[in-house]
Amino acid sequence: MPETTVLLDEMYMGLKPFLQVLGWNVLTVDDVGLRGASDVEVVEFASKQGYILVSQEPRVGELARLKNVPCVVVGLADIAKVIDARLREIKK
Repeated sequence: MPETTVLLDEMYMGLKPFLQVLGWNVLTVDDVGLRGASDVEVVEFASKQGYILVSQEPRVGELARLKNVPCVVVGLADIAKVIDARLREIKK
């Protein structure tokens, strides 16, 4: 079975080294020449390559779903929940 590749959208390109340390094969839209590309272009590329997308944009997730492209959408609410949990740990 070929290794799974994760494609990070522009908002999450900074996560590349962290996901690599966790064992993921990671590329960014910058790595593949798609910085500034439309959401449709990014989804089409991920579809053709068999990549899993990671994005902050719900629209990317919706487009990916239409093309049956696996996609993880991490929105601001998700980030806020993580921060809230950490703050509550500190406050204990």
